[in-house]
Amino acid sequence: MEIEDVSATDVCCAPLSGPMMVGAEAAELAKVFKALSDPVRLRLLNMIASADGGEACVCDLTGAFDLTGPTISHHLKVLRQAGLIDGERRGTWVYYRVVPERLTRLSGLFALPTLTSA
Repeated sequence: MEIEDVSATDVCCAPLSGPMMVGAEAAELAKVFKALSDPVRLRLLNMIASADGGEACVCDLTGAFDLTGPTISHHLKVLRQAGLIDGERRGTWVYYRVVPERLTRLSGLFALPTLTSA
């Protein structure tokens, strides 16, 4: 794989994800990244996002981990507080689904801008 040498004066690019981030937005997103910094929470989010029908019952999530129910509930609460998932109680179980807008926002942070010639 050959890498082309491009000087900073030859290329101009926009910041990642559009306009510059303000302090309040950065603080909010830092909380989201903190929530995702735990491997259990990252796996839970992945399991919920990839579940059939777009939602997962807490009863299906707990068996995948060697953790107690209250510990899984804590991790799910952190993901809920970060705005990444939403839950709905149905009888004795809670069903979780991802919040698409939040995941889209996160993915947009890592989208590389299109390089344009100056």
